[in-house]
Amino acid sequence: MGIFDILKTREPTDRMEDRQDSVLFSTAFAGLGVDASLLVPWEARAAEVDAKRLESARGTKLLQNLWSKDRYMRHLDLKAIQELERHFDFATVPADRDIIRQDEYGNFMVVLLSGAVAVDRVQPWGERLRLAETRPGEILGEMSLLDSGIRFSACTTMSECEIGVLTAEGMDDMMAASPHLAASLIALLARKLSLRLRVVSARLSEKK
Repeated sequence: MGIFDILKTREPTDRMEDRQDSVLFSTAFAGLGVDASLLVPWEARAAEVDAKRLESARGTKLLQNLWSKDRYMRHLDLKAIQELERHFDFATVPADRDIIRQDEYGNFMVVLLSGAVAVDRVQPWGERLRLAETRPGEILGEMSLLDSGIRFSACTTMSECEIGVLTAEGMDDMMAASPHLAASLIALLARKLSLRLRVVSARLSEKK
């Protein structure tokens, strides 16, 4: 069964809480057989990094402006972006905060709306290998949101940043309330992930 078939067969919202369906993003983690205490939800990370709530209207406007210039995300029109406001959390995070940590399990993704974030891979001997410095509009942590897998790298704010956060619960709500929007978002995230993996593969091939 593909994602579009799953979305077509979603049960009403009032029945979702009575199910332990591994298709749900918020319960997929439980199916991995991993200690639930290892999961770091956005609520816990937000408190840890002293995140402050950002006005939704501003967050939505920034998101629309940035994604309208993105090769893939621009396929979501203004109406779709405005609809996303219901499912995203928006926040401001101070500099030098780890919004995502390597080797942890997380069930949220982050869209950088302003500022800069360093993406590092911590080596076994403790050195941090800089993989990238992200620009506003880029997405972080979407792979773990989609597959409930372990985080590959650490993402640290280099300056005060405004961010949009989509949690597993937010994605489930979107699938129930706006299945076509959820399907479009998932497809676009998958395409961006595919492009990123192709770029990494090309770099590795060049080093051989």
